[in-house]
Amino acid sequence: MIARVLAAVVGLALLLAGLVPLIGATRGITVETTSVAGTPVTVHRPAKPRAAPAGPAIVIAHGFAGSRPLMAPIAITLAHAGYIAVSYDLLGHGRNPYPLTGDITTEAGASARLLAELGRVIAFARGLSGAERVGLVGHSMASDIVVRAGLADPGVAATVAISMFSPAVTAAGPPNLLVITGDWEGGLKPEALRVLALAAGRDVPAGETVGDPGAGTGRRAVFAPSVEHVGVLFSATALREMRAWLDASLSHTTPPNAPVEARGAAIGAVVLGWILLAWPLARALPRLVPGRPPGGWSVAQAAAIVLPAIATPLLLHGLDIGVLPVLVGDRLAAQFLVYGTLMALTGAVLLPRPRIRAPLRALVVAGAVAGYALALLYLPLDRFAASLSLTEARAPLFLALAAALLPYFLADGWVAAGHGAPRGAGIASRTAFLASLIAAIALDPERLFFLLIILPVMLIYFALFGLLATWVRHRTGTPVPAAIANTLLFAWAIAATFPRIGTG
Repeated sequence: MIARVLAAVVGLALLLAGLVPLIGATRGITVETTSVAGTPVTVHRPAKPRAAPAGPAIVIAHGFAGSRPLMAPIAITLAHAGYIAVSYDLLGHGRNPYPLTGDITTEAGASARLLAELGRVIAFARGLSGAERVGLVGHSMASDIVVRAGLADPGVAATVAISMFSPAVTAAGPPNLLVITGDWEGGLKPEALRVLALAAGRDVPAGETVGDPGAGTGRRAVFAPSVEHVGVLFSATALREMRAWLDASLSHTTPPNAPVEARGAAIGAVVLGWILLAWPLARALPRLVPGRPPGGWSVAQAAAIVLPAIATPLLLHGLDIGVLPVLVGDRLAAQFLVYGTLMALTGAVLLPRPRIRAPLRALVVAGAVAGYALALLYLPLDRFAASLSLTEARAPLFLALAAALLPYFLADGWVAAGHGAPRGAGIASRTAFLASLIAAIALDPERLFFLLIILPVMLIYFALFGLLATWVRHRTGTPVPAAIANTLLFAWAIAATFPRIGTG
């Protein structure tokens, strides 16, 4: 009892410790939301009289499955530095009402539409600053878009490409290119050094500047320490390097002691507080089925976990799903559906049949668990880290995804967490699923590349909700409520974040 009370107190304290600085991060700056030809736009700028001279404008573009909240650390840091920071939701992303259309593999397809959208936002940003010269910041998928804009628009004075992969970079352009890569992004670090050597005509180490940013000829690559593809956006090193580069390129002076919004620790406190609070709350759930001690591993148990992992990527290899209007989201949904179906069939042959008791009470408990996650995890993340709101256009996607994901989570609950399942079976099952997804990406890297980008986020989701599911199962005696809750939470996250695509 004492341990549960202590966990609840510490969990609440961590939630507050994370939320207070996140809420106060915009103190001293103004935040305005508008739209440009239907594209949702957020403007961060210093809170000063309108008559005061406007600072340079910086346009900020997020990457695949990203949104404006993910780029808020950059926008807030720049606003505190005196810039007008303009971020927006790209076509098909976040709260943008328009889908992303065109072939994503060709420059004349989706890239052309994203480039045209960026051009409209740049024109809007110039109207705010009253100056032709602007800076661009792009992450991941958008790094290629801002590079192309920097090459085409002579008014772009600096380009900051974070986690960059772009074949468009030349020896001379875009002007004043800063490439920031997380130190744990092993595959992208050689690309950063390549574009640096391209300008210098020789190998140049990260951290060395080539050319002169003041003259428009600068180029630099930086490896932000101890961060990966998403964490690089919250890195204090990355934010300071970006700000200094834009200052040098746009002849701007950041006020002394201007803060950087490295909010990774605050978001981590929110997540940790949520999971600590979940343990004592799970203990308050009703017991639905008498408990049963875990059993031992058997060949049948291992086969029910391993066989679907091997068969699923082989069965789906080369298939053009094209059912759901979400970029690679339909392939991920198919992975869950086929994997879950195979696991259920394998379990039906090799394992004892499960007995479902108190189905109505299980649904009520599942709703309570999902509601807790939506209120205290998804809601803060939606405001401070990633767009997790279901717009009207995305609601049908949620229902379709939930139908595709439910067989997997029910089968996983039966095989890896049901009565008599051995200890560690849940971890083994989720590890097998992720390994199967990695194998699918390896079999078709060109089409499924974007799944590789979001793989670390999926790993975090499996860890967080797997732990929550364990506590709920131990208390209720059945894996069914946790399986239903996980279905709802995973389907919600995929429907809210994966890019919507359309024809045309």
